[in-house]
Amino acid sequence: MDKSTLETFPNPAPARDYTLRMTLPEFTCLCPRTGQPDFATLELEYVPEALCVELKSLKLYIWSFRDRGAFHEAITNEILDDLVAALAPRFIRVTAKFNVRGGIYTTIIAEHRAAGWSAPPAVQTPP
Repeated sequence: MDKSTLETFPNPAPARDYTLRMTLPEFTCLCPRTGQPDFATLELEYVPEALCVELKSLKLYIWSFRDRGAFHEAITNEILDDLVAALAPRFIRVTAKFNVRGGIYTTIIAEHRAAGWSAPPAVQTPP
């Protein structure tokens, strides 16, 4: 298996909207200007349609960025695009929280919604 290939499996509950949330605290890539490492925590959340992402392939895919130089904005959107291409989810959000660089913390949030999909209303529970 190519380390950057995202594998999928059938959604076990395709008739229901439910959310998968994952935290990947060990994301690294390289600064395209200096070549120094950039570190981030990625947060993925998605509502699957027909497919779910297999976790080991996701880990290997994320590791494939370690030796690549890219701006934070570009890499976050690339990850979103690759996940949308592999999963065709109802909804997906990628949040990349980069560690401090030059005194600045950077957080990039990129989202995709399938045409015609809208989130169900939030449930309010009693206090």
